[in-house]
Amino acid sequence: MYDDANDLDTEQKRDWDASAELGLLFTSGNTETETFKTKLSAARDYENWRHKGIVDYYRSEQEDQETGESFTTGDRLFMSAQSNYKFSPDSRSSLFVFGSYEEDKFSGYDYQGTVAVGYGARYRYSPTLFADYEIGPGYSVNKPIVNGVVQEQESSGILRVAGNLVWEITETSKFNALASSEVGQDNTKSRAELSISANVNSSLALKFSVAANHNSFLEDPTKEKLDTETAVTLVYSF
Repeated sequence: MYDDANDLDTEQKRDWDASAELGLLFTSGNTETETFKTKLSAARDYENWRHKGIVDYYRSEQEDQETGESFTTGDRLFMSAQSNYKFSPDSRSSLFVFGSYEEDKFSGYDYQGTVAVGYGARYRYSPTLFADYEIGPGYSVNKPIVNGVVQEQESSGILRVAGNLVWEITETSKFNALASSEVGQDNTKSRAELSISANVNSSLALKFSVAANHNSFLEDPTKEKLDTETAVTLVYSF
């Protein structure tokens, strides 16, 4: 539910769980590229509260074979934080407060920010399968980029809808699927991610993920509305 398909734990915990994720890709020969991805997350589930924060950064560079100069092909920073207040420690219902901030000049926006509040519910379908659902009103701000020029800040009311499915396939592997949509008058911003992770040991896991970001409206017609990302990363939990 936090725009991140990391491991979630329904056990109530007194301490914070934290993890660091890292992926690197270098190619040489006909195409010289460098890709760097990192993600930091922290979460706590205790009594009447659930908290989680995410910092996710992605960057890619490619070398021009004719000039030998490197140019950036991707540069995105995403941060989000959310708190859920459970009506009781065992309640499936909660009230949430969510905030996010994203910088990605290749998306057609200098930045995009969101704040939302609303109702959340967690349903457990089996001992190894549960899902979270959330819906609530919010407010978004952004600065579009048109022909390389940053425009004036825009703002609007939104409706945020989100869902997250967690399936513990085995004791050492897990599947996550999440989707969120922030519906506004002029633009609907949507995010989705599928991931599967397998533990190497008690602290280290290998993770494969496919993610997509979509804006229904861009002021710059030369920009693509859909951005996708496929990654294989190592996740260290501490």
